[in-house]
Amino acid sequence: MKIAIGCDHGAFDMKCLIMDHLKELGHEVKDFGSYDKNSIDYPAIGLATAKAVASGECDRGIVMCTTGIGISIVANKVKGIRAALCNDCTSARLTREHNDANVLSIGGGVIGPNLALDIVDIFLTTEFNGMEKHVRRLSQVGAIEEELYK
Repeated sequence: MKIAIGCDHGAFDMKCLIMDHLKELGHEVKDFGSYDKNSIDYPAIGLATAKAVASGECDRGIVMCTTGIGISIVANKVKGIRAALCNDCTSARLTREHNDANVLSIGGGVIGPNLALDIVDIFLTTEFNGMEKHVRRLSQVGAIEEELYK
C-alpha cells in the first residue's frame, strides 16, 4: 500500500516512528513533511498529504500535529477525503468499518508511540464493511460534498 504522511513540528518524532514502522511492513511511504522539529504551520502539509490521497497517488494518508485536530480539519477540506482523528484503537477500527475513512489523523502530543503504531496498523488493515446503512450514509455525505463543490 502507498501511504501519504505529513506532520507539523509537534508530531515530527511520531511521524518518523510511524514511517519506519510502515516501511518495515513493506508499505511505500510518501513524506510531505515536516522534515525537522522547527516550528511550521500545518495547513500546507495537511493539504498536500490529503491531495495525494484524493488524487489516487496514494492509497491512504496519515496526518499528525500535536493534537491531530487542526491538521484533520485541513485534510477534510479536500474533496474526497474522509479524515478521522483517532487516538484509540476502537475509533481506528470503526472509522474504517463504518466511514471508509481514507486519512488517519493522530495527535502526536496526545498518545504514546506504542498506541500510535497499534492505531496505524488497525487503520491500515481494517476494511470497510459495506453494510447498506453505511453505504447509504456515505452516499449522503458524498451528495453534500458534491453540492458544496459545485
